[in-house]
Amino acid sequence: MPRRVIIIGAAGRDFHNFNTRYRDDDSVEVVAFTAAQIPGIGGRRYPAELAGPRYPEGIPVHAEAELATLIRDLKVDECAFSYSDVSYQHVMSVSALVMAAGASFTLLGPDDTQIASTKPVVSVCAVRTGSGKSQTSRRVIQVLLGLGLKVVAIRHPMPYGNLTAQRVQRFAQIADLARHDCTIEEMEEYEPHIVRGNVIYAGADYEAIIRAAEKDPSGCDVIVWDGGNNDVSFYRSDLLITVVDPHRPGHELSYYPGEVNLRRAGVVVINKVDTADLADIETVRANVARVNPGAVVIEGASPIGIDDSSLVTGRRVLVVEDGPTLTHGGMKIGAGVVAARKFGASEIVDPRPYLVGSLRDTFATYPEIGALLPAMGYGPAQIADLEATINATDCDAVIIGTPIDLGRLLDIDKPHTRVYYDLQEIGKPDLTDVLGRFVSEHVG
Repeated sequence: MPRRVIIIGAAGRDFHNFNTRYRDDDSVEVVAFTAAQIPGIGGRRYPAELAGPRYPEGIPVHAEAELATLIRDLKVDECAFSYSDVSYQHVMSVSALVMAAGASFTLLGPDDTQIASTKPVVSVCAVRTGSGKSQTSRRVIQVLLGLGLKVVAIRHPMPYGNLTAQRVQRFAQIADLARHDCTIEEMEEYEPHIVRGNVIYAGADYEAIIRAAEKDPSGCDVIVWDGGNNDVSFYRSDLLITVVDPHRPGHELSYYPGEVNLRRAGVVVINKVDTADLADIETVRANVARVNPGAVVIEGASPIGIDDSSLVTGRRVLVVEDGPTLTHGGMKIGAGVVAARKFGASEIVDPRPYLVGSLRDTFATYPEIGALLPAMGYGPAQIADLEATINATDCDAVIIGTPIDLGRLLDIDKPHTRVYYDLQEIGKPDLTDVLGRFVSEHVG
């Protein structure tokens, strides 16, 4: 009899693990996925078109809260933990639940799940959500483009919509965001690439995605994996760059699979050295040296720019930050807060008295967010709740600290201004040095 498996996930790594490890393995039957972290992704099915001929009805996705019952009712032998940006305490608590129900608990490694490319691959990963991986990816691409190479980016999955339609997605212009029905979180990651002129792929089937990227009509010399949620790269990497965050010292050794990324990295970027405490920077530096002494260490900053500082100085401001950074990323400060302080806001207004609809559920799940508003937008209803919450909040102006212009997506009825941030390396070595060597060794 096939070994009966549940994949414990959050709409991303779980589907990839199924595709690469389990889909064609006759000794295993995947009987369910479970879902966590992202609202509204339970209660659907991984479609038969992606699951393959062994699963003609697809595979159901249940809430993780049902896991113990599912193990019993479905006679499950094994559960494969397949999501990221979680503490070791969380991972082992889930493992205890699984084993108490009688099943085995599995963590799949890179050799079982990474796909090889015909092109050189640079992977940019992180130890926590919100470390600065996105601006590091943009900087890597900028350097490679400056060396005359054709670069195609592939983004960690955010398959929250129609999975069959999202099998392979290509984004080359802003109109593609609407064509693919992107959520705010997806737009935050794709749009900064598009406006800089490079193509980015995403979707649900990462074997098909990389084959399409390798043959992109605009040309492809190098693939850049733009990782997300501090996950391990889906692809075998010729160069792995891992970003660490001194605002959360010690997390690089206590979160899964962030420490995996740290230990495997050829290059470690210590970001935010311009805003972190020196003692915290030294803690992170010492931890990097202890577990990966051979890595090249680069220091970086993410300096803040703003469209209109006059809307902030002396004003009572609502700060809207990147959603995942505040929720499962656990950050208490983002680019918007830094801008509010830098440009002299008189007060950061607490949005909690004004929350509308699903935003109340977000704060109930993540009460540690505090007096900031995460840019939650996993569908039209939640986007409408975000807009209504912003407009209901009693403030003088709104600081948009997300990577995209929410003012283009929402009808905000009060003055608002955007914050910008890009990676700036400090001293030597820098990414130009590292990538120059990479190109000489791997690009023909």
